[in-house]
Amino acid sequence: MNEVSMAIRLNVAAAVAREAGQLIRERFRCRDTALTFEFKGPQDYLTQTDGEAERLISARLTEVFPDDGFFGEETGPRINSTADCGTWIVDPIDGTADFARGVPYFCVSIAFVQQAVTEIGVLYDPMLDELFVARRGHGATLNGKPIEASQAKDLSESIVELGWSPRVAFSRYACVLEKVHSKGAGVKRRGSGALGIAYVAIGRQDAYCELHINSWDAAAAVLLVQEAGGWTNEFMTPACITEGNCVIACSQGLRRDLEAAMSENLA
Repeated sequence: MNEVSMAIRLNVAAAVAREAGQLIRERFRCRDTALTFEFKGPQDYLTQTDGEAERLISARLTEVFPDDGFFGEETGPRINSTADCGTWIVDPIDGTADFARGVPYFCVSIAFVQQAVTEIGVLYDPMLDELFVARRGHGATLNGKPIEASQAKDLSESIVELGWSPRVAFSRYACVLEKVHSKGAGVKRRGSGALGIAYVAIGRQDAYCELHINSWDAAAAVLLVQEAGGWTNEFMTPACITEGNCVIACSQGLRRDLEAAMSENLA
């Protein structure tokens, strides 16, 4: 795919993320009367707004790029009609639990993947009006300004976010937690993996690790970290698109310690 086509996709993805974010922000502000939610599984929230936002994103992208594939968290995959085209991987609201409970910590995540390589990553936090954008080989930005990952080298001076979900046995998560905590890291956990990884890209925290995370949660954010000078494991594999993967996103200096902590607890 040529440079012009990729640049167009980046601009369209950014505009669509903002449009979807505006819809989500409006629904959040009137949630007392408009928001209902249910569960797809343990602590796996679903709201009407998830589906509404995903339909909007799908419609906009399909209108401009009808031959591209689409894989949304809520609607699943639509296979490419042209072999050379890539696939949009979308989470309309990453952080639905916080959204549903009235906590303003969630985002829209849109990635464009071609041959198991993420080429474009866009995240939009509608409550802070923060648009994170990355294109492979072209750096990463926040609201148009370049961003860089932290230079942390010592876990005892670092903030690490550890994601966890019921898809992974708590004992494995607890083992990672113990190893990271024993080296002096400040450990936190919040409700959006995509934002947590994006915060590594901008240095608001030094690392994000999770033993299993879905492609739609992390594909865009992982590219942000890579393009901001941080390090990530090989997250986006062919199997990851449908099955998910573990993720490590961190400063270059924390790679060895975090790989060691995680590797012993992978299935």
